[in-house]
Amino acid sequence: MKKGTFFGFFTVGAVLSAMLLLNGCIEDRCISTSTYNLFEPVYLLPADMRKPVVTEAARGLEQPGKIYYYQDYLLINEINKGIHIIDNRNPSSPQALAFINIPGNVDMAVRNNILYADNYVDLVTLDISTPANPVYLSRTENVFPNAFPFDMLQGAFIVEYRATPTTRTVPCDQANSWWFWENGNLFANRMDAAFSSGNSGGSGGGSLAPNAVGVGGSMARFTIAAEQYLYVVDQQKLRVFNLLQPTAPTMDAVVEIGWGIETIFPYGQNLFIGANNGMYIYSIANPLLPVQRSLFQHARACDPVYVDGNIAYVTLRDGSECQNFINQLDVVDITNLNNPRLIRSYPMHNPHGLSISNGHLYLCENTQGLKVFDISDVNRIGERLRDHKTGFTAFDVITITNNNLGMVIGKDGLYQFDISNPQNLRQLSIIPINR
Repeated sequence: MKKGTFFGFFTVGAVLSAMLLLNGCIEDRCISTSTYNLFEPVYLLPADMRKPVVTEAARGLEQPGKIYYYQDYLLINEINKGIHIIDNRNPSSPQALAFINIPGNVDMAVRNNILYADNYVDLVTLDISTPANPVYLSRTENVFPNAFPFDMLQGAFIVEYRATPTTRTVPCDQANSWWFWENGNLFANRMDAAFSSGNSGGSGGGSLAPNAVGVGGSMARFTIAAEQYLYVVDQQKLRVFNLLQPTAPTMDAVVEIGWGIETIFPYGQNLFIGANNGMYIYSIANPLLPVQRSLFQHARACDPVYVDGNIAYVTLRDGSECQNFINQLDVVDITNLNNPRLIRSYPMHNPHGLSISNGHLYLCENTQGLKVFDISDVNRIGERLRDHKTGFTAFDVITITNNNLGMVIGKDGLYQFDISNPQNLRQLSIIPINR
């Protein structure tokens, strides 16, 4: 790996700035001393990206990301490091089976016991029919070219940024800006998601039945739909992979969507794609030729989507790259897929992922945990909060109705709940992070 230099604004200590502004100082005399992080990009040569994908002993969670549920097993992404395999046949006592070491991994999907996962700019496949011992199968190269920035001068990809605290003095107008340039360096006041590509012990693990597709969370960028196709979104494009040969997927189509694409949710013969500026609806009646049907627009915000019947639920939040101050739930009528219509918006704290089970909406509220709303009347959701679990952060949730199971992931770890009574969720277990 190589290192370079990059400055990022981390926190603003503009006490002096505020005092001068209150006294009516002119702009060019206002100086602010602020605390920053110096962000150094870490470079990786293309040849070093393609190390063998190996299965290792189970390890604890450190920085969990996306979650995926498949036949009573849980797959939990360790951001940019790999995937934990959890035996969840007894949700009250989940057992960590193995860790798949996949550098640069963020997303995943499973079909017929074949795991599809990103490995930096490549797509890799693994056989997980024996969950305790996943076996590497194949690699499709260079199918995610936009996943990591490429530095032409270095001839390498920027795979992460490492921060070192520093102090700098800048004009007040720059200290209060979202971002600014100085001597060729970019200063930005949020350096989290904008620069991300986002228990130990074991048991026998058993084996999995074929002919099944798993369930991803609402924050997913990977999804399997139309029986044998993997759909993947990046910041601006939708990629279609044909899984006719499961261990040798081919990228058969690339569709330009727009900027700020974040999530993808399949429903029937349509894909609902969350973006900074709205919800795109694409028909996949022809799986290899997705066609845009409509765009439901909203103010710039981070935007996961969940669809149930003729209603789409869209969460808008501030923070990270979203650069807005909106925190709300939009309820959208999609009876006419060519002309979605807003029914009502409900203010929220900082909503992230969401799921629906038995007429109830399970909503992740970041530092405020998990909320449960009765959605039997879409015009009264805000006044029908049925339960609120706090004391943990909540990033995304998957509900499995047949099992009365809710699984919530956040920076504190994985929490599981019995959701048979939506008015009083019962906590089953926790897989905490290693602190």
